[in-house]
Amino acid sequence: CLLSHRIVYDCTGYSLWSCLHTTMGGIELHVIRRPGVHVRTSEKGNCNRSGTKSRGTIRAYSNYESSGSVIRHIAQRLRQGDLSAEDVTKVYLKQIEKTNTVINSLVAIDPDFAIRQARAIDRELFNGIDRGPLAGIPIAIKDNICTVDFPTTAGSNCLKEHKPPYDADVVRALKNAGAVLIGKANMDEFGMGSTSESSQLGATRNPWDVSRVPGGSSGGSAAAVAAQQCVAAVGTDTGGSVRQPASHCGLVGLKPTYGKLTRGGLLAYASSFDCVGTLTSSVEDCAVMLQALSRQRICSDLTQITHDAQNSSAMDHIDYASKIKPLDGCRFGVIRQATESGVSDAVLDSFWDSVNLIRELGAHVESVSCESFAHGLPAYYILALSEASSNLARYDGIREGLSISSEELTNFYSGNRSKLLGDEVKRRILMGTYTLSAGYADAYYERALKVRSLVRNELRSKLNQYDGLLTPAVANVAPKLNTELRDPLAMYVADIMTVNVNLSGLPAIVLRGKQAPGVNSNLPVGLQLIGQAFGEVELLKIASVFERATRQQLGVQSFPEDFLLEN
Repeated sequence: CLLSHRIVYDCTGYSLWSCLHTTMGGIELHVIRRPGVHVRTSEKGNCNRSGTKSRGTIRAYSNYESSGSVIRHIAQRLRQGDLSAEDVTKVYLKQIEKTNTVINSLVAIDPDFAIRQARAIDRELFNGIDRGPLAGIPIAIKDNICTVDFPTTAGSNCLKEHKPPYDADVVRALKNAGAVLIGKANMDEFGMGSTSESSQLGATRNPWDVSRVPGGSSGGSAAAVAAQQCVAAVGTDTGGSVRQPASHCGLVGLKPTYGKLTRGGLLAYASSFDCVGTLTSSVEDCAVMLQALSRQRICSDLTQITHDAQNSSAMDHIDYASKIKPLDGCRFGVIRQATESGVSDAVLDSFWDSVNLIRELGAHVESVSCESFAHGLPAYYILALSEASSNLARYDGIREGLSISSEELTNFYSGNRSKLLGDEVKRRILMGTYTLSAGYADAYYERALKVRSLVRNELRSKLNQYDGLLTPAVANVAPKLNTELRDPLAMYVADIMTVNVNLSGLPAIVLRGKQAPGVNSNLPVGLQLIGQAFGEVELLKIASVFERATRQQLGVQSFPEDFLLEN
């Protein structure tokens, strides 16, 4: 039985924030009206499982007091017969229609296909077939992950007309779990960027402040969840491309251990770094997504590692109320180099508040030095761009990608790549080609490989002493549009908090901390928690304790998932 709620709605455009406490008498609505804002309420109605007809409105379908899981709440309502998957899908499609023109988070949407998927789930539930908690849940897929039912362009004109003949392995896993694929999410072209502005399908905007970027390269996935266009989204993380947007958009972003999830069907940027990750509004939703994606085991993906770790369904068996200090006995290290020069005061204030909260929860937290931390960024860019120059060589208009007509072979090759690829992609291909060229490979590429080994060994040795390592997720709050696009070096430096995790292949999760104080008080700031290899379950347990505590002690309000579910 779901806990009851008392909900206070602050109606300000996209943000419908909730202040909740447990009551015994049902759901009580208190609406704060502001000038120019119209709010409509209605009583709960019924809906049959076949999805043929429903009446009324369902509010507050996320059980914030227990876990904040939107997926769990919708799943329970579907199985109780109060709601149909078709109704849920139509609400999200309506939200997409309302917000996507401004946000530009989704670049391929097929409402008819989404409704057909939802109706199929309704029929299955009506007949007693239950695929699990993701059945009927609308999910967005990043545009560099292959899908049969949608084009896959990777944000590039080079692949503008590309429609894959197969689904990526993670997409098949979601379909097997009954998820409703609602659309493809915008991204930096081929994943090359930290702002989601380099997409040739247009820049994505941050739903918290549309004059700012959502981060990248999975900015479209993050913005879609933050703008309530879907319940969860799948992204990819090469150097922080899931975690940075999670911080800028106030989400939970998980980058699993390299090899935890299959990369089959992912358009490669840097093959030894690319990971499939998740973007959700709560830790429990993250656990549900990871569990579904982990079920797909494909022998053809040689980078996927079979590991007999505890399943993420262990989240169901955590007794959070059994201890006053639930993190008692845990040890965490704050990487000192991540809190030194270059990090804004707003981010540091939020970070130290989060660290103090972890101490109050019973954990022992101390500063730890990682001497190789600052060297990770240049090593990452040398290695990643070297791999990118090789991976993107196939897009020449002959083997793959669109082609531009030309009578001369030289002009044919140069025209295809110079006119169809964006500036940032060409810049990175040139840098990667340079570092691999004769006479420079030893000076750059080989030395970067040695630095990668140093970073990996140092982080793993520290994690033998601690349950997790803590850093800010980003060095600054979400920048304004066009700020970093005009200064590529500033964009590269923005990845300094996240790239070391990719160099070492470790898992990391970004959680929403206290919002930035001062003039940026409406912008979220993320905390990054780094864990042991294949230690996702323990990482999620710690993250869930922290998430619950932030609502009570730091004043972090519940994620804005309280809009109407109506016909």
